[in-house]
Amino acid sequence: MIRTKVTPTTQTEALAEVLDICGTNAANCMQCGKCSATCPASSRMDVLPHQVVRLLQAGQVEKVAASQTIWSCASCFACSARCPRKVDPARLIEAVRLSVVRKAGGNYLKADAVPALADEAMPQQALVSALRKYSK
Repeated sequence: MIRTKVTPTTQTEALAEVLDICGTNAANCMQCGKCSATCPASSRMDVLPHQVVRLLQAGQVEKVAASQTIWSCASCFACSARCPRKVDPARLIEAVRLSVVRKAGGNYLKADAVPALADEAMPQQALVSALRKYSK
């Protein structure tokens, strides 16, 4: 498991990076908890999806980055489908996970590199998912 520590001076920059990657507005969340109630992986999470959104609203990226939640999220988007305010908690969690991965090893995927990495048995959905997650 990859863990990272965000220093207080870069907390605002870290939040800006997360919000830039995901493209959703965490400020719209009203903390109804529908996302957490719907999440099939919530039993393995130490911070529930609605709590992740609240922590990001408060600018506490470090707490989210240090949680088990970012690695437990299945990216099934059930939470996002249930959100009445279209906040998209799954994208927020993915964005934090991606920022942690980038800080640890600088993982980026360019479209030109995909043909060399592709395997005939690999489903197309995996390629699209990889491009979506690692090209931003």
